[in-house]
Amino acid sequence: MSSPLFAVQALDKRFGQRVLFEDARLELETGNGYVLTGPNGSGKTTLLRIAAGLEQADRGRLGFRTEVSALPAYPEAWRKDIVYVHQQPYLFHTSIEKNLEYGLARRGTPPAERQTRVRDALEWAGLSDRRDVPPHKLSGGEKQRAALARARVLNPTLLLLDEPTANLDGVARKQVLDLVTALCIDNHTVVVASHDPEIIRLAILNRLCLADRRVKTDD
Repeated sequence: MSSPLFAVQALDKRFGQRVLFEDARLELETGNGYVLTGPNGSGKTTLLRIAAGLEQADRGRLGFRTEVSALPAYPEAWRKDIVYVHQQPYLFHTSIEKNLEYGLARRGTPPAERQTRVRDALEWAGLSDRRDVPPHKLSGGEKQRAALARARVLNPTLLLLDEPTANLDGVARKQVLDLVTALCIDNHTVVVASHDPEIIRLAILNRLCLADRRVKTDD
């Protein structure tokens, strides 16, 4: 039996006297999509942020590929392969094209390759005609699509999406939902934390539920 791509083991997290997680465990397989559900305050965002190295836990271990790290340590090298997209994504005050190019430039991607990958990501997100537009002139749906394109252009091994359709409705929600589905079809390993019934019902996503301070498979 092959090892999971990513694993959370014996995870504890407290906020003061409040226990958020107690001995929580989670395994993600390569190329699979997952939807993480649970009531408000159950820790969906916190779990994703711990997995991305953006928040510390009190105890536990993370495993990525064949490497295991005891928390709160988080290997810096993992950050290139594990990408987290915030519910309200922050975009730099420049063009959408420059936003997408930034991460590639930081990683030393040659200019010609950067241009090709950014052009492909903009087309994928339906934002080619908005490439020179600054973020403050974008709608909420366009900002979320830009954030997904900025993550996709980095070709992450594990993509963590926090409520990608929150506060969207109508056409904007459908466009973002289609991109989330496309990311899974493209064989990325994706975890989506969401309350959205349409995301939860997607057959392509395996369901995980946060309840009783544990992560459970929702059969």
